[in-house]
Amino acid sequence: MPNWNHIVREHLAALRLPPEREIEIVEELALHLEAAYEDALAAGFSEAEAEARALRSYDWRLLECELSRAEQPPAMRATRPSLELIERKGGLGVESFLQDMRFGARMLVKQPGFTLIAIFTLALGIGANTAIFSVVNAVLLRPLPYSEPDRLVQVWEPKPQSNRWSDWVSYPDFRDWRERNTVFDEIGACRTRAFNLTGGESPESLAGAYVSAGLFTVLGVKPILGRTFLDEEDRPGANHVAVISHGLWQRRFGADPGIVGKTIQLDGESHVVVGVMPPEFKFHWLKMQRGWESEIWIPHGPHSELQDRGSHNFRVVARLKRGVTIGQAQANMDAVARGVAERDPGHEGMGAKVMSLQRKVTEDAQPALLLLSAAIGLVLLIACGNVANLLLAQGDARRHETAIRGALGASPARLVRQSLTESIMLGLLGGGAGLLLAFLAIQFIIKLGPDIPRLDQTGIDPRVLSVTLCLSLLTGLLFGTIPALRSSGVDINDTLKRGGKGVIWRDGAGLRSFLLVGEMALALTLLVGAGLLIRSFLQLQSVEAGFDTSRVLKGLMMLPEKQYPISSQQARFIRQAVERLQALPEVETAAASTVLPLYGNDSGTFNVEGQPAWQPGKSVVYAERPKITPDYFRLVGIRLLQGRSFTWADNENSPEVAIVNEGMARRYWPGEDAIGKRVTIDERDGWPVWRQIVGVVNDVKHDGLTGPARPHIYIPMMQLTYPGAILAVRAKGDPAALADTIRREVAALDRNQPLIGVETMEKVVSDSVADRRFQMTLLAIFAAVALILAATGVYSVMATAVARRTHEIGIRLALGAQPHNVLRLVVGQGMKPAMAGVGIGLAAAFGLTRLIRGLLFGVSALDPLTFIAVALLLAAVALIACYIPARRAMRVDPLTALRSE
Repeated sequence: MPNWNHIVREHLAALRLPPEREIEIVEELALHLEAAYEDALAAGFSEAEAEARALRSYDWRLLECELSRAEQPPAMRATRPSLELIERKGGLGVESFLQDMRFGARMLVKQPGFTLIAIFTLALGIGANTAIFSVVNAVLLRPLPYSEPDRLVQVWEPKPQSNRWSDWVSYPDFRDWRERNTVFDEIGACRTRAFNLTGGESPESLAGAYVSAGLFTVLGVKPILGRTFLDEEDRPGANHVAVISHGLWQRRFGADPGIVGKTIQLDGESHVVVGVMPPEFKFHWLKMQRGWESEIWIPHGPHSELQDRGSHNFRVVARLKRGVTIGQAQANMDAVARGVAERDPGHEGMGAKVMSLQRKVTEDAQPALLLLSAAIGLVLLIACGNVANLLLAQGDARRHETAIRGALGASPARLVRQSLTESIMLGLLGGGAGLLLAFLAIQFIIKLGPDIPRLDQTGIDPRVLSVTLCLSLLTGLLFGTIPALRSSGVDINDTLKRGGKGVIWRDGAGLRSFLLVGEMALALTLLVGAGLLIRSFLQLQSVEAGFDTSRVLKGLMMLPEKQYPISSQQARFIRQAVERLQALPEVETAAASTVLPLYGNDSGTFNVEGQPAWQPGKSVVYAERPKITPDYFRLVGIRLLQGRSFTWADNENSPEVAIVNEGMARRYWPGEDAIGKRVTIDERDGWPVWRQIVGVVNDVKHDGLTGPARPHIYIPMMQLTYPGAILAVRAKGDPAALADTIRREVAALDRNQPLIGVETMEKVVSDSVADRRFQMTLLAIFAAVALILAATGVYSVMATAVARRTHEIGIRLALGAQPHNVLRLVVGQGMKPAMAGVGIGLAAAFGLTRLIRGLLFGVSALDPLTFIAVALLLAAVALIACYIPARRAMRVDPLTALRSE
């Protein structure tokens, strides 16, 4: 390879430039010549031809003339020829762009410390944004995996006068809607159910659903084997058939290709498998208990016990006819609902709500994800401000180089382009590193995340890659524009005369201070939001929930009604199971119930003796109505305040009794003794069953720690048995260690009776606040990153200031300034923009925190303690970041500083 430095020196020899200037120019031109030489070699030219083309790429006469003029005063200089006159035709095309890229790459390699810090800073911002966008993409943006998902809607009865029903529908109402609507191609219904699968090596309890025959048609999903249900299979008395999931087919049946037509045992009844669904098929719109996923579906028709119009336990989806809008569908369903209300006064005011299925599935997750997206966007802005400050400092260090390039004929536009090229390269490198961080962050988010639909499908797909690329390019432009524009405004004559010495720090102090103020303000806003969510979560953890679930293990069992057809048989089995568990030496207490605090739902209407019964058109109050065995209250830590608890003697042969919570007692019998009063929750032979209240217990927050305690009416399970029961034990030691034991004890009574959802109640309580913990944790992490970036920004600005002002500081010390004067000077210079940022951030947080008011519990959005604590924390961090370089400034040796200049 030719010695380009020597060749350039020969061309510049006649100019007799100062040695320092000659070295700078030789290095600059040698880089360009080497780049042109390499391009020619890559194009297939020989070494001699490549050298000749490189030498011809510059007009050396014009170059020498321009360098001579650089020594003249500005007024005597003619208009400086642009780089286009120095470079040959085509020099500003692809070849010139490649030169910029190569030169930028060399500059980044020559400054590894700066490059690594900038890339890491950008990787934090871009990687976190990529991770959150991946979640938003999977949960909110990606279409549901059904045919033409934009035509799918969910329909339900809003029941504005109810305080309980959400989006559940009774099957008779669904049937009326299906027959009378004119806007749907098809409408389907589904109800969750646990099924016992027996007949293999071991019984298994499966999450499944009753469905209408048209449901799969609505969703537009076809099985990979067999078929779905026929209309005649969805009628009372029809043959029992089933469709199974791909996962169940592989796990339980070994992916048997001949599974269609075979018989399986569900709840003691034979069902013929008619189809296997594809692996990606899921009921994203059907909310089940955390961790449950439907694995088996059977037609609803043969199960006539679910035909009661008062049992709202189905979810309904429909497919709009082509050309029909949601507004038109809503108008049609309003008319249908009015017709139902005319025939059934109990439906007065209920109506029918139509909503896009995509919107319905994502409506709970959307506010939190949008909040996190906004928060991580602020983190990226802070990262951009940080890198922009680094580039400004680097630009000051390269002022002499920029002046030389301008003297060589580079136009301001070319200087801006070169600077932006380096910035964009940094952005792309930061984006590449950010993708690696995003991949790790996604795994963390999936593990941390609550039960958000499709969260487990989050990943890096082409859309995410495209957004990351755009984000990297825009980020490079964002943080590179100001330094690039500033570099193009260098005074060439003045800079060259000073030879790069004595760069004045205050030239860019305003820009650096402005960026620092912005970083601090954004960081404080994030910290306040995170602080409010942390305080809110701590308040939630300290709520008096009315129960104690420590050391409690639970498991759900469903007794097959074919095997246990009458309530006395069900009651006998449940009592035997509880007594076996109670006899275990590791168990302190055992009991059974239809629900547990924060787990399950056994709610419904009730009437109080002597008070008006509910009438159509009036507000409905629902009570939780758990059926429990003796010792249930001791098991979950509920206190008996008055009267007595239940015993095994409270059975079907004894008077009907009930226990209520204190909130219900105060509401319906204020100033009276509730003991001896009567309530009813059920009927027998068309007549209400009046139950005498024998006890009062404390209130329990059953629906969640944030809501109020609702009325509770506890019933002895031996008097009103339900085939589904939750067995629970309070262990003397670790409850998780008893999981296999309670399964074994139940199997000893019936080998075909499995348990589902065996887990500790502490996990159930933890899952109940998973949404808030997810939001708090991620926002706290983002705020911590913002704090670190802000502190780094303050430190880098002040460290660079000290380095550039070493000569000034040396003079101050030589003239008699004391070290503490220097300390005060440097710290004061850094703290002024930092405190201005804190003040602006407090004002911004004051307005923005109102947006997260709905996510808070027990804490005001303007909580003064949080605002003051965060402001003091950020000020303290800024002070430390200023103090470290200030200490370095105090130790400057005046003689060494002056000698170096």
